[in-house]
Amino acid sequence: MLFALPISAETRILEMLKKLWVLPVDIRLSAHTNKLRFRPRSYSYIGKVPTLDVFEAPITDWDLVMKWMFDHIVGGIILLLAAPLPRLLRRLRPELAHFQHVLPLGWSGVSVVTLHDLHFERDPSVMGFADRVTFKTFVPRAARRAAQGIAVSERTKRDAIELYGIPPDKITVIPHGVDPAFSPGDGSHGGYLLFVGAVQARKNPLAAAEAAAAVGLPLVVAGPEKEPALARELRARGVDVRGFVEKPQLAELYRGAAAFLLPSRYEGFGVPALEAMASGVPVVLSGDDALREVAGDAGVYAADGDLTGAVRRALDERERYSRAGLERAKEFSWEKSARSTADVYRRALA
Repeated sequence: MLFALPISAETRILEMLKKLWVLPVDIRLSAHTNKLRFRPRSYSYIGKVPTLDVFEAPITDWDLVMKWMFDHIVGGIILLLAAPLPRLLRRLRPELAHFQHVLPLGWSGVSVVTLHDLHFERDPSVMGFADRVTFKTFVPRAARRAAQGIAVSERTKRDAIELYGIPPDKITVIPHGVDPAFSPGDGSHGGYLLFVGAVQARKNPLAAAEAAAAVGLPLVVAGPEKEPALARELRARGVDVRGFVEKPQLAELYRGAAAFLLPSRYEGFGVPALEAMASGVPVVLSGDDALREVAGDAGVYAADGDLTGAVRRALDERERYSRAGLERAKEFSWEKSARSTADVYRRALA
């Protein structure tokens, strides 16, 4: 069972499911979600290919309360796990359950937990006090209790080992794949720089705005406005802040960008950088460990914090970095990730 949390990771979970449930393996899958906008239809296959059952919890007043909690209180995640999911688990009695970040209260079965990042441990400023205490209580508990863990990067694995004492052989690094919707265009661009990600201080969008101004190009920001005051500051500087952008429009934004910027102070993986490379756009990044894992030699990194200089290098050698990024993106696939995930399930059940 895969439980899709109503966070930005939900679309990546769905991409994983698309590959996982068609692998010719001896695993039967069930998925559960009560995210109001994330309700995939059921798929059924015959023979060697497993069946996926999608359980859709009815929308109730409690669901609407929980949606408000997720929109306003990060720690509301625990309320969700304390409510409908344990009841479903008791009814289904799965041999193994796979969760994101935390385990539901009362669950004592075999578990796999995926850790996306542990930024709340490294930088106390990224969350309010109550949310930070909630995550610092429940995430390490889940990581230690799980039969197996999955980290989306070597950086997240190192953090889990260092911070939570997880044995290295209990956590497997399985990088994300890239959605095929993100593909290159005709090589031309619209003369703007692009930042994709939540508008929050740890992703450092103000540095992107300063670099864009220094090279004389407009900056487009696509992502939820997690910190409204920061979004207002960006707009005051002339940045085109779009908010959340649907996938087809986001793919067009990538293809039309002269370069992509992500000067984050901390990332668990860096999916937008991968999407940009798959779109044929040069990526300009901070020196964050996870971003270096994703982009490798295809990335242009801000040496000594010189983001403006990195942007100029990317623009001057745009064709070279575009080609390098396309080749790098080919190394990431959801099918590969799904096969590795199925192997983790087998180890957890062994």
